Amino acid sequence: MKALNADVQNRLCALIGTILEQNSMAVQLDPESRLVDAGLTSMDMVNLMLGVEAEFDFTIPQSEITPENFQSIRALELMVVNQLQSEQAA
Repeated sequence: MKALNADVQNRLCALIGTILEQNSMAVQLDPESRLVDAGLTSMDMVNLMLGVEAEFDFTIPQSEITPENFQSIRALELMVVNQLQSEQAA
């Protein structure tokens, strides 16, 4: 479980890093950092959502597309891990 969480977190950090690079922003983030405080715009959040779906090969359910789930790397990690586990259980 910890290995899955670490892998998910690393992949999310890479996705967010790419978005920040595209915006020419050099920001240090920790898992609890608020993404909007780091400078991500609403359009960046849409790109992040699409990136998460592509990276982890699932569609985020509409009910999971909430500001709370996209507020930090940790929140995203929890949402992604829950989705991956529910898909494995199905």
